[in-house]
Amino acid sequence: MPNPYFQFKQFTIYQDRCAMKVTTDGCLFGSTIVKEIESRRLKIESILDIGTGTGLLSLMVAQKNPNIIINAIEIDKDAAEQAMENVKASPWIDRINVIHADAKDFSFTKKYDLIISNPPFYENELKSTSSEKNIAHHSEELSLSELLTIIRQNLKPEGVFSLLLPFKRNEEIKKIFAEKGLSVVQMIFVRQSVKHDYFRIILTGKLKSHQPVETGIDEISIWGDKKQYTPEFIESLKDYY
Repeated sequence: MPNPYFQFKQFTIYQDRCAMKVTTDGCLFGSTIVKEIESRRLKIESILDIGTGTGLLSLMVAQKNPNIIINAIEIDKDAAEQAMENVKASPWIDRINVIHADAKDFSFTKKYDLIISNPPFYENELKSTSSEKNIAHHSEELSLSELLTIIRQNLKPEGVFSLLLPFKRNEEIKKIFAEKGLSVVQMIFVRQSVKHDYFRIILTGKLKSHQPVETGIDEISIWGDKKQYTPEFIESLKDYY
């Protein structure tokens, strides 16, 4: 049975009511978002977290960015309630607003500087018998195409977005982005270990403009060859656990 909570240095994630648990790649994604904000010196005042789940990404970003207001939307009722509880128990309750709603139908009242999402992975694959896991793992409720439409509609003209996606959708991503009028600014290919193939992409993008965009490419492995976290992974997560 998975641990009902995950203890970080400055906050706790309870996850017993959420289908999607805390994962190493999810944590890496959160720390990468923070690094992108810092390294690119992005002027971020507002963030939209689509499919927040436990609230992990919102809490990681809030810890390092004291002036940012975050709206975190979640379709699953139990997950949304647990995210609210995790936020209320954190030091940043005044800066994170959890919304129980379907992002496809919700009427957003403003555009955002940054939109983040760890969306459903398993579009068109075998489903679980659990309806909660189907929502969390599959794209039946929100496909990648629909997610990108929401991003395009709600991102400020100079805003950016970050996604965690399966590596196997790499070629599909390029096609859909072109169709949606979006540009890829950065792609980080993620391995479970130095001995494994890539399994995730951490992607940063923006609205397409007339200026050509050169896509930066990087990679990171979570585990080294001695069953220990790699120095790069440790450095990325040192402020969290």
